[in-house]
Amino acid sequence: MDKKIGSKVWLIPDAYYPKESSGKFHSHDAVCVLNTSDQDAEITMTLYFEDREKMGGFKAVCKAERTNHIRMDKIRNEEGIGVPRGVPYAILVESNVEIVVQYSRMDTTQAEMALMTTIAYPL
Repeated sequence: MDKKIGSKVWLIPDAYYPKESSGKFHSHDAVCVLNTSDQDAEITMTLYFEDREKMGGFKAVCKAERTNHIRMDKIRNEEGIGVPRGVPYAILVESNVEIVVQYSRMDTTQAEMALMTTIAYPL
C-alpha cells in the first residue's frame, strides 16, 4: 500500500474552544491526526483570528502508523500560551509527512451536549 496518504498542509476554518462546560464532560476541541507513513509526523499549527494577530508555535507529533487526538485545551505554544477560550479561530496544520486531519468539537455549554466533527481541507 502507498504510505503517502493525505496531505502535508491542512486548513480548519471554523474552530472554537467553548468557554463554558456543564455536567461531568468538559467542552473542548481537537485536531485528530492519522499518520499511515513509516515516519513520525512533526506537526506545527498556526491559529488565525478575526480580530487579533495569529498565534504560532503549537507543535505535536503523530507517531508512524498511529493516530493522535491533539486536544486544543491542553496544547501550549513555544511561549507556554494556550488556545484562547470563547474566541472563534482557524487552524493551519502543517506536517513533514502526509497525514489526514479531522476536527472535532465537544460543546457541553448546555446540559444537552453536542459533538461536531468534520474533515479538514487539504492543500
